[in-house]
Parts: sequence; C-alpha cells; structure tokens
Amino acid sequence: MKILITLLKPLSFIPALLMMYLIFSFSSQTGEVSGELSYKISYNIVEIKSEILHEGKSYDELNYEANSIQFYVRKAAHMTEYFLLAVAVSFPLYVYRVRGFWLFLLAGIFCAGFAGLDEYHQSFVSERSPSVRDVCIDSSGALIGIILVQLFCWSTLHNPSGSHKKKKKTRKKRRR
Repeated sequence: MKILITLLKPLSFIPALLMMYLIFSFSSQTGEVSGELSYKISYNIVEIKSEILHEGKSYDELNYEANSIQFYVRKAAHMTEYFLLAVAVSFPLYVYRVRGFWLFLLAGIFCAGFAGLDEYHQSFVSERSPSVRDVCIDSSGALIGIILVQLFCWSTLHNPSGSHKKKKKTRKKRRR
C-alpha cells in the first residue's frame, strides 16, 4: 500500500498543472477576446439580477450596468483563478508534509511568481499589458486559498478537539 501511495503522490500536482494551463490560456487571449468574455459574463450577471428582482431593464440599461461592473468582474476572475491555483498547489505540498509557515512561503512564492510571469507573458499578447496591480490581486486570491487549505487541513486532519484520544480510551475500556 505504501508503494502505491508513493507512486501516486506526484499525481497530486496534476490539478495545479491544469490550473496553470487554464490561467495561461486566458492570458493568451487578445485584449479584444478577453474583453468580450468579461463583458458577456458581466451582462449575464446584470441580466439575471434584473430578472430575479423583476426590474424590467432595457437592453441599454443592462448594457450600461454591465459596463459599470466589468472591471470588478475581471478582477474577481483574477482572484478566483489564483485562489484555485493556491488550493491546487497547497494540497499536494501538504501531502508532502509541508506545513505552517513553509506552506505559506512555498505556495505563496510559487503563486506570486506565476502571477508575475503570467503578467510578463501578457506583454507579448496583442492589446494586453502587464499590471503590477493584477499581480497583487492574484497574490491576494492565492493568500486566501493558502489560508483556507491550512485551516481545512488543520481542522480535519489534526483533530484539535482531541476526540481521537477519546476513541483510543474507549477502545481500551471495551477490550477489558
């Protein structure tokens, strides 16, 4: 069983590699294609909101509102991408017994470094440009992901309530 686990451990990085590919793919889109995608998402958001709240807004009103939230939708997408990357990087590191400060450091440097390289990559894409602000937004999404992985793993795997010790005591009493 240990041999199988040892062989499968490296596969735990596959979600991180897939997330990196997805981020790279989005960054490879021209500015026009990227803008159209974020506009469509923004428009869908305001259209659904209008339907739910029975606002009955016209196309022009929805268009205006979609344009007004498009920037925030784009930045939320940045945060979400790097949140998911951080989760996909942090879990395998945790599997390899990287914990606490070292998990923050390694996963944080990796995600922030990838964000920087991704912004540099965008400098070669038509109608795109690198942005230090986007690296900061990406890194904040990654930080949230790393913190949540740490909390999740600590709360589920380390069993801080001590119920694991209680189970052992109960088993010993049953054997008597």
